[in-house]
Amino acid sequence: MEAIDLDILERAGRHAIRYDRPASGFFEGALLGNGGLGAVVTTRPDAVVIHFGHNNVWDIRIAEKHQDKIGTFEHLFARLKEIPASYASLSEEAWYRDYVAMTSENYDFPYPRPMPCGSLLLGIDRRTTEVLGHKLAIENGLCEIYFKNGGSFLTLHVFVDQQRDRLWATLRDSEGAVAQSNIFNRARLIPDPCTPPELPKFQALADLADHRLSFRQTLPFSLEDSVSAGNRSKDRAFRLSARFASSVDFLEGVQELEAKLGKAGEFTVCVELEEGSETDVSSVHKEAGSPSPDQESFTAAFASSGVIWEAYWSRSGVALEDEFLERIWYRNLYFFQCSVKPEATCPGLFANWSYGKIGSEWHGDYHMNYNTQQPFWLAFSSNHVDKHLAYVNMVDHVLPVSRKWAREYYGLRGAYYPHSAYPVEMNMMPYPVPHWGWEVCETPWTVQSLWWHYLYTMDKIFLAERAYTPIKEAVLFMVDYMKRPDARGESWGDDRYHIFPTVVPELYELTPGFEKNRDCIVDLTLTKFLFRAFLDACEALGRSAEQSELLAEIGDILDHFPEYPTAESERGTVFVSVAGEDPETVYNVPNGITTVFPGEDHGLHSSPEEYGIAVNSYLNHRNEGGNELVFLNLAGARLGKLDLERFKRQIDYCMLPNGTCTDKLLESGGRYSDTTSFDYMGPMGIWFENFALPAVINECLMQSYNGIIRFFPNWPLDKRAEFSTLRAVGGFLVSAIADAGKVQGIEIYSEAGSTLRIYNPWNAATVIRTRGEETLTGEVLALDTDTGEKIRLIPL
Repeated sequence: MEAIDLDILERAGRHAIRYDRPASGFFEGALLGNGGLGAVVTTRPDAVVIHFGHNNVWDIRIAEKHQDKIGTFEHLFARLKEIPASYASLSEEAWYRDYVAMTSENYDFPYPRPMPCGSLLLGIDRRTTEVLGHKLAIENGLCEIYFKNGGSFLTLHVFVDQQRDRLWATLRDSEGAVAQSNIFNRARLIPDPCTPPELPKFQALADLADHRLSFRQTLPFSLEDSVSAGNRSKDRAFRLSARFASSVDFLEGVQELEAKLGKAGEFTVCVELEEGSETDVSSVHKEAGSPSPDQESFTAAFASSGVIWEAYWSRSGVALEDEFLERIWYRNLYFFQCSVKPEATCPGLFANWSYGKIGSEWHGDYHMNYNTQQPFWLAFSSNHVDKHLAYVNMVDHVLPVSRKWAREYYGLRGAYYPHSAYPVEMNMMPYPVPHWGWEVCETPWTVQSLWWHYLYTMDKIFLAERAYTPIKEAVLFMVDYMKRPDARGESWGDDRYHIFPTVVPELYELTPGFEKNRDCIVDLTLTKFLFRAFLDACEALGRSAEQSELLAEIGDILDHFPEYPTAESERGTVFVSVAGEDPETVYNVPNGITTVFPGEDHGLHSSPEEYGIAVNSYLNHRNEGGNELVFLNLAGARLGKLDLERFKRQIDYCMLPNGTCTDKLLESGGRYSDTTSFDYMGPMGIWFENFALPAVINECLMQSYNGIIRFFPNWPLDKRAEFSTLRAVGGFLVSAIADAGKVQGIEIYSEAGSTLRIYNPWNAATVIRTRGEETLTGEVLALDTDTGEKIRLIPL
C-alpha cells in the first residue's frame, strides 16, 4: 500500500476561481474574509470596487411590540380548537387573521439586519488602462486583478488579513515586482447607499495629510434613545478607513470621502474596519498598532495570514479522480474559513457579505429549521470542529429568551428554541406567529449538533460545560410537551405520547382541526435523537443517578413513542411528513427523509425492511428546490444511493460566477407556480448554508454516524479517491485510499483512546500498530485504542 500523505495546500491551489472579464456584479466578485470581516472584490471597466461587511455589524434595532397581547399557548390553542374543522383555512376566522397580523408585525420591520459597512472605489482611466479579469487563489486567499496599461501588464494583489479586520492591496508589475507607477486616478469611500435614513448620518473623517479616507457610522440600539440623547450605552458603531502609501500623491477629490491620486509612486492601501460599542469606536484615529501602508507591512501581513491558511488546510484534505467534486470540496471549505470563526458572531443566512439590500432578506437572521444548522454539518467530518463553537455561542445567546418563552408562553419547563432569532438583545420571540412558530422540531434541532460535537471529539469538558445544559433544557421542554393531557389519552385511541400540536416545516401551517399538525416525522426523529443523546450524555458525565427522575420520564416516553408516518407510493411504502399525506406531495424542506438525516435513525446500518422504506422515500421524494441542495443529497449519500453525476449537475445549475451555490428552484406544484422565477433567491445574498457541500462528499467517502466507520459507501471504487484526516465519531482522524476497485489501505489516529469499530472492507485485514501486528476478520473489526495511537490497516 502506498503512504497516505496528501499535499493538501498544493491540492487546494489547483482550484483557483477565475473570471476573464470585469466582474461588476456583486455575485461575480471575488469573496474574501477572515470569519469576521467579509469583502467582495468587484471590478468595473472603470474601477475596482470592494464591498465590506462583518458578522458583528448589524442594525441592532428590534421591534418587540404587543408583548401583552400575545397571550399564552393554552389560551390560543383552546380558541383554535373551536374553529370548525370544515374550514379550508384557519384564516377564514377573522380573529385569527387579526392575531396573525398582530404577531407578524414585529418581523415585518426591516431591522434587525446585517449592516453593510461601505465600499472602497479605486478608479482608473479607461483610455489607458483596461481591466482584464481576476483570479482568487483559495489556498491563501489572494485575489489578483489583472490590468493592461498601454503596452504593459499590471496586477493588483488583494487579500484579507486573517488576524486583523484589514484588507490589503498593492500593485505589482508583470514580473511580480512592486510597480513603480500608479494606475489608479482616484480613491473614494462610499457609505452603503441603503443605510436607513432614520439612522444618524455617518461622520466623514478624511485626513488628506495622512493619506487617509474614513467614515464612522453609529448603530443605535434604540432610535428614540439616540434622538433624545438618552441612555446610549447599548449603541454600537463601526468605522471604515482606507490609508494609502505616502509615495502616492493624495489630493482632495470632487466628492465627499474622495481623493485624487497621482501617477508617481508605489501603490499600496490598507483598509481597516473597526467595530464595537459606540464608545469604543471613537471619532479619533488610533495610530497605535496601525501598520503603515507600505510593502514591508503588506508582506508581513500576507506571510502571517499564510501561516493561518496553511494550518487551516492541514486539518483535512481529499484527492479525487473526479475533479469537479474535488473542486467543490476545496472551494466551499475556503468560503467556510472566510465566513465563520468562534471569535465573531455566528453568521446568519448570508454570512459576512452584504451590500445595499443584498443580505437582508428574512433579516439575514437565524432560521432554526435547517438554515442555521446546515453550514456547520461540514465542521465535524471535515475536522474543523473549532468552527462549530460559533454556533454553540449562538445557542448560548438564544437560551435565555427560549427559557422565558417555555415558561411564560407554554407554562412548561426547559427551553423552547425559536423559529427565527437575531444576534441582538431579545426580550421575546422574534416570530411568535403560530403557523410557523409552533414548529416543535426546532427545539431538538437547535441542540443536536452540540451532541455531535461531543461524539466527534469525545471532549467531556465541552459536553459538561457547553452542551449539557442546552440539551437538558430542550429535553425538559419536550418531555413536558409530550406529557400534556392533549398529547395523550383516550381520544388518541392508543397509549402513546404524541407531539401535538406542531407544524411541518415550510408546509401546511396550522390546519383546521389540526389535521396535519400531529406527530410530524421531523419532530419524531429529532426528539428521539435528543432523548437518546441525553441518556448517553448523563452516562458519559456520571449524572444518571442525579437525573434519574427525568431519565425515567424519557424512558417511559420512548417506550410509548409514535410510529413514523408512512404512505403507499408507486415505489412502495414511503415515509411522509405527517400521517394522511399524499406521497406525491412536493416538499420544500425534505421532510420525508429526515429519519435518515438529520435524525440518523435509518441508513446503511438499518434492517432490510427499514432500509427499503428509507430508500423508497428518498427515490420518491419530490422537492420544489431552494432548501435541498445539501440536505437531500446528504441523505442520499447516507443511504448509498446518491447519483454523483446528477448531484454534480445540480451543483452546476446552482453555481454563481463567484463559485458559491445559490438556492434555486427545481419544480412547480408545491408553493411555486409555473410563473415563479426559478432563480428568485439568487440575488438575495451569498447563501452561507450551501458551504456545507463538502459534508455530502465526505459522507460518500466515509461514514461513522452510528459509531462504526464505513469506507467509500457512495463512491465508485474504480475511480481513485484519497482522503486525509477526516474526523469520525469516537474522536478518530481517518485517512484512506480507494483505487482499482478496492480500498487500498487505511490509517487512523485515535485522539481520545476510544474503541475503534470498522465495517470490514476486506475478507481479512492486517493491523499494524506500535504494539505489533495482528490479523482481524469478520464483518466489523473492533480494536481498543490508546490516546494518541496511530493504526494502519491493509488488506491481507
